[in-house]
This record gives sequence, C-alpha cells and structure tokens, in this order.
Amino acid sequence: MSQEIDKYIAGFTEDVQQRLNLVRETIRLAAPEATEKISYMMPTFYLKGNLIHFAGYKNHIGLYPAPSGIEAFQKELSVYKNAKGSVQFPHNQPLPLDLITDIVKFRVMENMTKKK
Repeated sequence: MSQEIDKYIAGFTEDVQQRLNLVRETIRLAAPEATEKISYMMPTFYLKGNLIHFAGYKNHIGLYPAPSGIEAFQKELSVYKNAKGSVQFPHNQPLPLDLITDIVKFRVMENMTKKK
C-alpha cells in the first residue's frame, strides 16, 4: 500500500474518503499483482504500464481506465457521465463495484497481453 495514496485520500471529507477507499480496495482485489503510486497527481495502479487511475472530487469519484476501458464497457457506463478515457461516479449514487472490478480485470488482461 502506498503512503502517498493514503495521504491523498486523507485530504478528503470522511464520506469521500470511505468511497475512495472502497474504490481502492476494489481495484486491489481485482488486480492483486499491481503496484500503487501517484501518477498525474492521482492514485494509480500500475502493472506493465498504468492500469487505472482514480480521483476524488467534490461531487464524484473519477475513474480513468484508459480509452479502451471506457470503450469496452460503453453500454454499462452510458448511465454515467463519461468521456474518452474517464467516467464519473456521483457521490449521491452507490458505487458500481462489480463494474469497476470488471473494468480492472479487462485492463489487467490488456496490459498483460500488450506487445513488448
């Protein structure tokens, strides 16, 4: 576990901290071999390249699984505000932890099969 990420999460209100920790734990369980670091000023899981980033905001949690991660789950993510490489999970809705797990596993497979 990264102390940098602990510090990042500690900078938010308690309710947002709980949600960020839930996202972090969900990613860790889906990609246990990934390492944690701060990249682009966001908590990042790394496995043969950046796997996924997440970040806290006033009104939502941002998840950044690269454009391929958004594209592969476009149908499921269509109910959320999303862009080419990001999706926003509003604080006033439950976090879609199963969907986050699926996205992370997709990204793990993608990074592990990347050509060197």
